[in-house]
Amino acid sequence: MRLRESNIERLTQGTFDALVVGGGINGAVSAAALSGQGAKVALIDRGDFAGFTSQESSNLAWGGIKYLETWEFGLVRKLCMSRNRMMRHYPSRVREIRFLAVIDRGFRYHPAFLWMGTWLYWLIGNCFTRIPRLKSVSDIQAEEPILNVDGCAGGFEYSDAYLHDNDSRLVFNFIRSALNMGCVATNYVESLGARRGDDGTWRVQARDTIDGRSYEIRSKVLINAAGPFVDAHNRLTGQKTQHRHVLSKGIHLIVDKLTPNRRVLAFFADDGRLSFIIPLGVRTCIGSTDTRVESPVTHITDDDRAFVLDNINKRLKLPRPLTTDDIVAERCGVRPLAVRGESGRDTDWMLLSRKHVIEMNRPDAHISIFGGKLTDCINVGEEVSELVRQLGIAMPYWGQKWYGEPHPSIHEDFLHRARLLDLDRYTSPASSEPLSSRLWRRYGARALDLLEDIREDPRQAELLIKGTEYIRCEIKQAMHSEMIAKLEDFLRRRSKIALVARKNDIRNAPGLFEACEILFGDKAREKFDEYFRE
Repeated sequence: MRLRESNIERLTQGTFDALVVGGGINGAVSAAALSGQGAKVALIDRGDFAGFTSQESSNLAWGGIKYLETWEFGLVRKLCMSRNRMMRHYPSRVREIRFLAVIDRGFRYHPAFLWMGTWLYWLIGNCFTRIPRLKSVSDIQAEEPILNVDGCAGGFEYSDAYLHDNDSRLVFNFIRSALNMGCVATNYVESLGARRGDDGTWRVQARDTIDGRSYEIRSKVLINAAGPFVDAHNRLTGQKTQHRHVLSKGIHLIVDKLTPNRRVLAFFADDGRLSFIIPLGVRTCIGSTDTRVESPVTHITDDDRAFVLDNINKRLKLPRPLTTDDIVAERCGVRPLAVRGESGRDTDWMLLSRKHVIEMNRPDAHISIFGGKLTDCINVGEEVSELVRQLGIAMPYWGQKWYGEPHPSIHEDFLHRARLLDLDRYTSPASSEPLSSRLWRRYGARALDLLEDIREDPRQAELLIKGTEYIRCEIKQAMHSEMIAKLEDFLRRRSKIALVARKNDIRNAPGLFEACEILFGDKAREKFDEYFRE
């Protein structure tokens, strides 16, 4: 918490070049891009970083193959290039994964026609991934015996990408990158609105949602990256925009691992909505629904669960049907879809794409970011930094690369030191990868600090929270550098423990309270009880 307190104090000192409101993926990449190119940047979020929409994704970085059906070839090309760039510059975090799509007899397109579409998709994506394959019913049955092929006309296989860790961890790594470049970022600080003074400076009234303190933040440029709350915050600041959001609710249910194969299974549900079965470490993620809603705050209903479970049970051959008792955890969030003016009221909103739109009010030095998805995040960062530069903000490192994993030489240095320590002998028996791979992927160059901790005290490499992969020195680093204010921040967003373990199992996990003591000191019991009470 010392880092957070220090940053809160710095928020009130001087005038920033840009203040970003919202710590989801759009806000995180905006802050990382601007900080990485030399701007003086601040970022606030009224909850935790990635604590809303950006923690409820499918963990996929995909090029938008479904937008071929609506002839949005330019958008598909842009998303594929973004996906390729993510895979190229984050090779340990964003990796290729195969999708096996199963088509029922009587579907509106024949599997062979859809397979031809995957070739077009592959070509549009510069042939960056493995080639598509047409699959017969017998192929599908042999490769995925769990699938119920009764009524199946065939299928096809193609590639996209997935996030090895969870979506919110990706967002936090962009926040961490911004912090490393001097950004003053704080969670649990809410913008109550802003006005622009006669001197051209924005004055944002902010409130600490933990202790209620209020203060003013000054900035030359204001960037609204509040996700589904962009429209509401624009009303607070008197901004009128050409675009707005319509909202779609998506849900995912986490269950025990259904298939040992690391591929995504895709099918069309009874009502035509696209659904996935996605590997998630020791678990499987199933979903999702796609339901129009009016409020950004949503909940999973009994009907939502029944819809997903019924469709999964119809398409899989399981020893017994999945029931609500099999649900380990749930995800539910809205997808903000950008529409122009009043369009979207009469449009088939299920055909709306997840493209982002960035609007700039030049006279007011105000930027609003609508829509978007994880795949396209680097483009968002680059576009925002270009607009801020057009507003006259000096960027001494303009054009400098602000994204990507550390230089390969740093990775080699890490691996060399890890071998000298024989680090991988501490790998948990239940882990799917060596400890050295996981530490590098999650922490990058900061993993070198973990090696130093282990060298000085080998106990730091011991598993701390039983039933998870987290070792003692990771918890210490999280306490120092990851701005964890609540236990949920660690269990749900800095890690994916709350996504793959039942809450009661987490409560009883040996070592969890010790982790709380490391994270929160004498407030450990308060934070522990707060999480399980909520």
